[in-house]
Amino acid sequence: MRKEVTHFFMPGENAKATEASYKVALLIAKTGKPHSIGETLVKPAAKVMANIMLGKKASDDMDKVPLSNDTVQRRITSMAENVQEQLMTRLRQSPFYSLQLDESTDIVHEDYLFCQSLPTNTTGEAIFEALHNFIVQHNVDWKKCVGICTDGATAMTAKHKGLVTRVRKVAPSAASTHCCIHREQLAVKKMPTSLKTVMDDAVKIVNTIKSKALNSRLFKVLCEEMGSEHTKLLFHTEVRWLSRGKVLTRLFELRDEVKLFLKQTDEMYDRLHDFHWLAKLAYLSDVFGTLNSLNLALQGNAVTIFTVQDKIKTARMKIDLWCARLDRHEYDCLPTLADFLLATDATLDDITVEAIKEHLQELHTHLGKYFPELDLDFEWIRNPFGDKEHIERYCSKLSMQEVNSLVDIAADGGLRMSFKEQNLADFWIQLQPEHPQLTESALRVLLPFSTTYKCEVGFSALVGLKTKQRNRIMLIQA
Repeated sequence: MRKEVTHFFMPGENAKATEASYKVALLIAKTGKPHSIGETLVKPAAKVMANIMLGKKASDDMDKVPLSNDTVQRRITSMAENVQEQLMTRLRQSPFYSLQLDESTDIVHEDYLFCQSLPTNTTGEAIFEALHNFIVQHNVDWKKCVGICTDGATAMTAKHKGLVTRVRKVAPSAASTHCCIHREQLAVKKMPTSLKTVMDDAVKIVNTIKSKALNSRLFKVLCEEMGSEHTKLLFHTEVRWLSRGKVLTRLFELRDEVKLFLKQTDEMYDRLHDFHWLAKLAYLSDVFGTLNSLNLALQGNAVTIFTVQDKIKTARMKIDLWCARLDRHEYDCLPTLADFLLATDATLDDITVEAIKEHLQELHTHLGKYFPELDLDFEWIRNPFGDKEHIERYCSKLSMQEVNSLVDIAADGGLRMSFKEQNLADFWIQLQPEHPQLTESALRVLLPFSTTYKCEVGFSALVGLKTKQRNRIMLIQA
């Protein structure tokens, strides 16, 4: 730790006390708590522990550690600036880089980009100006940008005034990518009317119980008395990727408890006694649970365009097989629905089966529309160990030097072994010293982000920090 904080020490301050304050500031920053707890909570507790373990002198020495609001705030700011400078240094040294961009609002409805608020509009022009100023201010070369991933909003992708168009004027080689997680959400949004009605009814039932605190408490007591695994329903919100599947699954699991809770006069009461309505709910629980798994598979730090294509291809193949099984009235591919049919000793009518098939076929079509097949010319990147015919296929697309490098890699048994143990990007990065030209061609395809996952993770952290209490503290200090 000492090496990491030594360059932060201020002239004229006690070195040990300063280092201690930095460590405490770092711990406070990690907790996500307001830095005001340093002097009011951390130091008093530390003094009591030091007094018990080491004696009064050690306890008195704790007073030398500066933990005032201003001091801790200054330390946290210094650490943040240092982290940013390290990142910018690495970025300037890199041969090329990629961007992912998304926007969000905090508790006071300020729009954020790079964790900095946008002053006015969130148009393509305003976002580009903020981005351009950041890039220029930190002396990063626009021409090194090889990719930009966005959420597909109009401000980002508009043909003439969108952010992507403006970026390409200063970074001509930047490839534009629509976040694969947002695309998946668009692909699964539509469904047949009969299933959409069930979805809407499910949301109404949840809202009936969750929207009133008394109902929520009474429902919890009922679930506890019945020995249920869960005691709460979940709210559905369109802006949360996994919301739909979790809400439907929880409602179906607690359907008996909800049936008892709802009064017979409630308009939704009859739904929970309708076999076909419950069968459709079970189906939706299954299919959106599977789509949730697909959504999670598209998240992460090592996701590439090849990962995305493989996951989507797998999902579409499963859907094809499910449709074939439905034609034979086999429902084991939909476990929740299959268990429900077994428990009720009933079968689905043809109308319900057709509605389910129609939904699955639409899913298959829309996933294909939003995720078109990749160009086979990039296949050598994910499989550089092909035979002669495999390599000859790419001779017209690669230079002679790159083809020779590809032959060297394909014949190297050691590389073949390491290829299985590394992710795709790490494998090609290790080849850069020996095969720089071919590696650069591979990384230009792999480097552009496939998702805005990191942006969403950052926004989640920001939401956790920008609480009502913290905002009140900021307003008082201002």
